[in-house]
Amino acid sequence: MKAIIKGKKDEELGGEIKSPPSKSYTHRAILAASLSKEGSRIEDPLISKDTRATLKGCQALGATIKEKDGLILVNGFGKKPKIPEDVLDLKNSGTSLRFLISVSSLLKDGYAVLTGDSSLRSRPNDPLIEAIERLGARAFSTKGNGTAPIVVSGEMEGGTLEIKGNLSSQFISSLLISAPCGRKDSHIKVKPPIKSKPYLDMTVNVLSEFGINISKSSNIFDIEGNQKYNSTCIKVPGDFSSAANILALGALSKDSIKVKNLKSGNQADEIILNLLEKFGAEVHQSEDEVKINGHELEGIKINASNFPDLVPILAVVGALSRGRTEIIGVPHARLKECDRIKAMATELRKMGADIKEKGDGLIIKSRKLKGAELDGQKDHRVIMALSIASVFAEGKSIIHGAENIDVSFPNFFDILEEVGVDLTYSTT
Repeated sequence: MKAIIKGKKDEELGGEIKSPPSKSYTHRAILAASLSKEGSRIEDPLISKDTRATLKGCQALGATIKEKDGLILVNGFGKKPKIPEDVLDLKNSGTSLRFLISVSSLLKDGYAVLTGDSSLRSRPNDPLIEAIERLGARAFSTKGNGTAPIVVSGEMEGGTLEIKGNLSSQFISSLLISAPCGRKDSHIKVKPPIKSKPYLDMTVNVLSEFGINISKSSNIFDIEGNQKYNSTCIKVPGDFSSAANILALGALSKDSIKVKNLKSGNQADEIILNLLEKFGAEVHQSEDEVKINGHELEGIKINASNFPDLVPILAVVGALSRGRTEIIGVPHARLKECDRIKAMATELRKMGADIKEKGDGLIIKSRKLKGAELDGQKDHRVIMALSIASVFAEGKSIIHGAENIDVSFPNFFDILEEVGVDLTYSTT
């Protein structure tokens, strides 16, 4: 599918929308609920391609999961996942793959084989595989290079290990999810620098709602073994990662946009509010909503180490701001659904942007954007960011591969239309 967006640079865009639920919270809630034995209730979850991958993976490991009226109801398998009947195909979801590798290491017998699409099969997992083995289970890449397919057999016991923190916080979160079920205590030291650190705090907080206790001191996690996941009811908050694109639209518009269902908490990408203020936007935050008024923006320097998912939309805001914007500290943004640094440099150049690719980020200088034919790179965040760029470009833009938006924000284009964007879809 392709999205066709007509630039509306001289027109006002605005309105009130509801943020989608958090993808990161939904993944963690489904996994924690599956590791409990009794029934758990997840309210207002995000139902998307990525979270369905986690859901189906947990079902394959023995959880009974039903969707009903905006709820996910889970009867879990406790500490005893069953041997899957088939290979776990986790599509394009790196979170699903990495978290379920660790959960599969609780198998007492048999093997789990985890894989996904071509993009997922290119993403590295060596640090997690090595950590799983040090905690007593077995895991290996069938290709011998750390990429999927990954074969896992149990049973994780626990123990002491050190793991690098500069590649992906998902490796560490994965271990935090499964280690409480080990027979022995675990002591996990994360070697600095730690990328995307707020996501580790999110993991610890979600697990605590299911009765799991993890002690954290600086870069060390102490996890008591033989813990039990309790059933609970958990409500998923709105997603700052996805809402960042709508907030950026408001910051670049002449009007204002209000985004409801955004409650301050421990999401890494809540930093978008501070960043848009630094660019020059007017931001008003109340208990569970954000109103943003657009202004002419000025470029800034951003160390995005802890929020790599914002790189695509920050690149667009930088391209549409006066002066110079520099994004640094995100070499790990190259290891997402696509190489997001390269993708944004490549696609924004097609629109006439003055953008330079660096090893760990981007340097962007102000220049008017023009409509262009763009490749979404099979990456939901790249597609969203390019859509916002297209709104403020002169002329028409065509974004190919727009269907991949379903990974995290299925109704994204509907919301753009609600706030006044002129767009159409085409399957040809």
